[in-house]
Amino acid sequence: MSALTIALDVMGGDHGPSVTVPASAQALSLYPQLNLLLVGDELQLKPYLQQYQLFNHPRVRLVHASQVVTMDDKPAYALRHLNDSSMRIALNLLHAGEAHACVSAGNTGALMGMARHVLKLVPGVERPALTTSLPTVSGGKSVLLDLGANVNCTPEHLHQFALMGSVVAESVHGIARPRVALLNIGVEQNKGNEEVREAAARLAVDARVNYTGFIEGDALFAGQADVIVCDGFVGNIALKTAEGMVRLLSQSGAQTRSPYANWLQWLLRRYMRRRLSHLNPDQYNGASLLGLRGIVIKSHGRAEICAFFNAIEQAIAEVDRCLPVQIAQRFESHTYTGA
Repeated sequence: MSALTIALDVMGGDHGPSVTVPASAQALSLYPQLNLLLVGDELQLKPYLQQYQLFNHPRVRLVHASQVVTMDDKPAYALRHLNDSSMRIALNLLHAGEAHACVSAGNTGALMGMARHVLKLVPGVERPALTTSLPTVSGGKSVLLDLGANVNCTPEHLHQFALMGSVVAESVHGIARPRVALLNIGVEQNKGNEEVREAAARLAVDARVNYTGFIEGDALFAGQADVIVCDGFVGNIALKTAEGMVRLLSQSGAQTRSPYANWLQWLLRRYMRRRLSHLNPDQYNGASLLGLRGIVIKSHGRAEICAFFNAIEQAIAEVDRCLPVQIAQRFESHTYTGA
């Protein structure tokens, strides 16, 4: 890996610098060619930088920001009035070429609006899509998009998401000719709403996509598809439901009146955590905003240190593979000629 620089919105998310700074220190220790631009309030950041020995680190530059985008801020308000926020400045650094990628755990809507305004879209892409890579039972990965950036999608949007997801599966996960499926309420061709059925018809005649048909929600982790496409409303609910179920199972204990109840509960919890560890949301934290002319990674707002570190690693992987360039090339390669 050649030298690279990532701009971090260290003020974003539920925990701010208490998570983002130690995660930064971990990334710097493991990636000797990584440089970080830590964007945030100098006064708030200084104690954390001193604690984790980053204050005068040769590969760290502190960039002051006087504002913070909160989780309650409306995207339009943030775009118009929070130009000196840590989120906006981190994106500006990416646009100016001072960074190769941007990572934020802040407000998703604000991040999407700002990123689209600052970076612009790849030619041929109408809307950016939020995507993540889900673990499968076989140990592989499935790309899921959109996760909430676009609540209402046309068939053309779903078609474009399939193209972008295919690039991620090929480039990041090394899957040749990835299988693409549409998330639907059934696998039969007549199932689903008009948008999903029309998107299926478009994908079936596009040589750039290895379209395999519909997939249902119970197969998200089954490895039946390498790319799973849906609108942001469906995708966000599907992902949050899956994450909640994993947490429930990993925390469950044996419900019994046996005198050995406490011991059995402890044993079952330990087994379930080990058995489901690869499905822990922290392990795949780091959702990409695809379709932009730059690499932007959205971390969970509630991410802990290991999860935010994984988001930084996701940014490193995408920089290494020049993902926006590959997406642009995919859209340039052919033009859809379906009805």
